[in-house]
Amino acid sequence: MLTIGQKFPEFSKTAVTSIEKGKEFETITSEFLVNEDNVWTVMFWWPKDFTFVCPTEIAEFNRAYGEFRDRDTRLIGASTDSEFVHAAWRRNHDDLRDLKFPMLADTSKSLAEDLGILEPNEKIAYRATFIVDPQGIIRWVSVNDLNVGRNVKEVLRVLDGLQTDELCPCNWEKGQETLTV
Repeated sequence: MLTIGQKFPEFSKTAVTSIEKGKEFETITSEFLVNEDNVWTVMFWWPKDFTFVCPTEIAEFNRAYGEFRDRDTRLIGASTDSEFVHAAWRRNHDDLRDLKFPMLADTSKSLAEDLGILEPNEKIAYRATFIVDPQGIIRWVSVNDLNVGRNVKEVLRVLDGLQTDELCPCNWEKGQETLTV
């Protein structure tokens, strides 16, 4: 599995960005992650569309979208399902219709494989979350087993800590003192 300090792999994938007819799909590439505008990226993966735990996480990331935006951070959701399955799921699920971030389709499973997050039997992605800095370097990775959803507040807490570029003690939260040496 790729980890902290490594460059996020190169990719070019189709993503669902809308459910409006004719505007559903866009291509997203790894070049999108590297920028001079100091914009960070959180890419989070789920195992399968049309399941039970996954939409709870996707909906929670969507509810927190403004908090990520306030931190100059873009969200990208991803799974190994196709863009057509993503689009159908978004149209079919009340909590997913108004997503504010793209749903990346890794149908070849090449990106999930490059990241090292493919479950070995079904070849679906684990619940992995990557925080990537504006230079395209992975700064945080968290991976859950297939049946346990992640904590979006913890992703925000870690992002806040990383963006301070200071020493943050255990249970540190934005607005608290950092450590001085």
